[in-house]
Order: sequence, then structure tokens, then C-alpha cells
Amino acid sequence: MKSKIIQQGAEAIISLKDNKILKHRISKSYRFPDLDTKLRKSRTKAESKIINKLANIIPVPKILNTNEKTYEISMQYLNGKKLSENLEKLNHKAIAKQIGENLTKLHNQNIIHGDLTTSNMIFLNNKTYFIDFGLGFHSRKVEDKAVDLHLLKQALEAKHHTIAEKTFKTIIKNYKPEQFQLIIERIEVIERRRRYKGH
Repeated sequence: MKSKIIQQGAEAIISLKDNKILKHRISKSYRFPDLDTKLRKSRTKAESKIINKLANIIPVPKILNTNEKTYEISMQYLNGKKLSENLEKLNHKAIAKQIGENLTKLHNQNIIHGDLTTSNMIFLNNKTYFIDFGLGFHSRKVEDKAVDLHLLKQALEAKHHTIAEKTFKTIIKNYKPEQFQLIIERIEVIERRRRYKGH
């Protein structure tokens, strides 16, 4: 079966072949070749490690193979519904509850997703899967966890404005990490900062 490109981002090309997802990190001509090689290799390795670590904690695609030499990760294809296109049509209250619970577990592992939007969530077999940890990293910082949540809030407002407010409220209601209060307070600080910059 010929591979079919299903997504082309700034960092990687995602293709589907033999019912498997292949993520290939692309070269950036503006970077020094040595730095480019080093970054592609380290990010491929880091993403694979994060997903493997989360495999028994939250729903994520299963890693099948990681090749640091070709900057590729082969993983399970989740043939479900991408939330960015389907959230309103599904039971969004139940899904928001799952997002809050998943995010609690993610942040309690001190893992930051880095690009937490509904485009990076797939609903399959009544589970909400988090995908694409290409910008993921480890951090204990309250600020980083708050930025993850702030990004999600912005994504909901941009893509799902009719249900954004109640969906985010349900997420927060089910988000119970360590340092919860500090994270929520920091989101308010981030929002004030952004508003101030906008003036």
C-alpha cells in the first residue's frame, strides 16, 4: 500500500501506510545542518519517550517503532473522530470531563503537551486520545501547566465558540492536579498579560 500524506505541518509530515501512522521530522534549511540534525534527532527521541511513558496513564497512540537516524516514529493509527471537526456533534460534556481527567494525569507526570488543541485529540471507542507530542516536554513549572490550559481555552474559543465557555468549565471542574490553585491563578495572570499586550 502506498503511503498517503494526511498532514503536513511546520515540523513534520504525517502519513498513513498499512494502517499505521508515520511521522517524519523534516529538515529546516534555515538551521545550521549540524543543529538541524541534532534537533530532529532529539525531538524524535523525546516525543517517542513521552508517548511511551503515557501509554499506561492516558489514551495515546501506541508507538510501534522509533528511528532516530531517519527522524521517524511509526505509531498506531487511531481511526476515530478528530475533535476539532466533531466536538459539537458528539457528547461534548462527557468528552470535556475526559479531557480534564487526562490533563490531570498528564500534568501530575510533569509532562506538558505544548500544543493542546482539539486538533490534537481524537475520539475513539468512547475515549479521548491525546496525539502529537511534538512540542511536548517535561516541566514542574506552574507557568508551563497554565500555558497548556490557556492554549486549550484559546483553541476552544477559536474553533468551538458556541460551546467554548461551558466546555472549558467542565474541563476545569475535572482538572485536579497537584498545585491546582496555583495553576488556575497563573492562567488569570497569563490572560491579563495577553490583554495588556493587545492594547
